[in-house]
Amino acid sequence: QVYVVFSEEFNCWCRALVESVQCRADGYQLGCFLVDYAKYCSVAPENVRVLAGAFAKIPHRAKKCRLHCTKPLTLHIDYCENTAKIGPAKRWDSAAIQHFRKLLE
Repeated sequence: QVYVVFSEEFNCWCRALVESVQCRADGYQLGCFLVDYAKYCSVAPENVRVLAGAFAKIPHRAKKCRLHCTKPLTLHIDYCENTAKIGPAKRWDSAAIQHFRKLLE
């Protein structure tokens, strides 16, 4: 379900999907995906509102997607044999993510 959350980064109300709830010492924080900006943010529960009927029907400007048949790779370094090989990884490393973002720009 799409909600409306107040984004401090944009200083306005934005449509968002609530993806997670985090318990902190000062209260709860909701992890949200802003559907019109393709950004993730954390908001306090008091900054979340139910989306009015007509606005819920407007299509999102951003969509989550994945690269088809693309698997993460990483560099495996063997210090004993003094070799380095590229092999499969469980997650994308930060350098690969940064490189991909630069390619998109």
